Amino acid sequence: MSAIEVHNLTKTYRVYRKREGVLASVTGLFKRDYKVVEAVKDVSFSLEAGEMVAFLGPNGAGKTTTLKLLSGLLFPAGGDARVLGHIPWKREHAYRRRFSLVMGQKNQLWWDLPAQESFRLHKEIYRIEPEQFRRRLDELVDLLEVRKLLDQPVRELSLGERMRMELIAALLHSPEVLLLDEPTIGLDVVSQRKVQEFLKFYQAEQQITVILTSHYMKDVEALCERAVIINEGEIKHDGPLADILDRFSRHKVVSLQFAGSELPADLGRYGTVIESRPPRVKLEVARHEVPEVLTSLLATFNIEDVSVNERPLEEVIAEMFTTPSPDISDQQPAATAT
Repeated sequence: MSAIEVHNLTKTYRVYRKREGVLASVTGLFKRDYKVVEAVKDVSFSLEAGEMVAFLGPNGAGKTTTLKLLSGLLFPAGGDARVLGHIPWKREHAYRRRFSLVMGQKNQLWWDLPAQESFRLHKEIYRIEPEQFRRRLDELVDLLEVRKLLDQPVRELSLGERMRMELIAALLHSPEVLLLDEPTIGLDVVSQRKVQEFLKFYQAEQQITVILTSHYMKDVEALCERAVIINEGEIKHDGPLADILDRFSRHKVVSLQFAGSELPADLGRYGTVIESRPPRVKLEVARHEVPEVLTSLLATFNIEDVSVNERPLEEVIAEMFTTPSPDISDQQPAATAT
């Protein structure tokens, strides 16, 4: 059985539409106009035990709503989900002890108390045996390098330090499923890397199942081999991360270094010039035209160095969300776990 199974999951909201003007406001006191917003629309996917999968999409795509459904914080409008065999929105005590949800923009620690006081509270909530609690806390504190900060009020910690404390609190009861919603949001590069390294090591060591949402593609590329991409509440891609470039990127970047200090004047006929620093230039070239363009360039000009690279993953994904692609659904294979 898969660790997480989601079938046609749907979540809708009724949103009050307030119209402009005094008369409309008065009328709204007696008769309200609502519209239905589909936050999640017939979403289906599955995760095997021990997978770490990126759950990607723009703001408002339905990522956080899906995680809240899987954690039991919300009730669905339709569809079904099983996490470790449990129906999340039944909110069984047995299920609560088997998963953890970390939201980068929400705090679960007491703001004015040292983090270690919140950890003791978690020990009581999850009924963790004293010896197990001490062993787990020591392990996590050392892995995240925060031992010197345990007796410092949470409000005095930096954002990166607070996030590491949040991760400790989430993992003290040894969950089998970890739902991470933007765990590195707002962190500096050093803190991001520390969180990435910890998550990669911990997931490999403990073989827990992880769903990660993030707008930082560095997180995704460092941690996940599979991505589920959601937009406007619907799954647009479910498969290996590497397949995103093959399926959705229509161009590659050709970098050239010409002999001498000048650039040829007619490079635009080979592709779109995206960077020009004589004697170097970068061209954006249609994928299927790269071999022909390279052959022509090498035969025509004196070129000292050449390389062909994929476009940055974040650019390709951003295009998926902003450029209409009517053929995406036709290309989309059935959602499978890899």
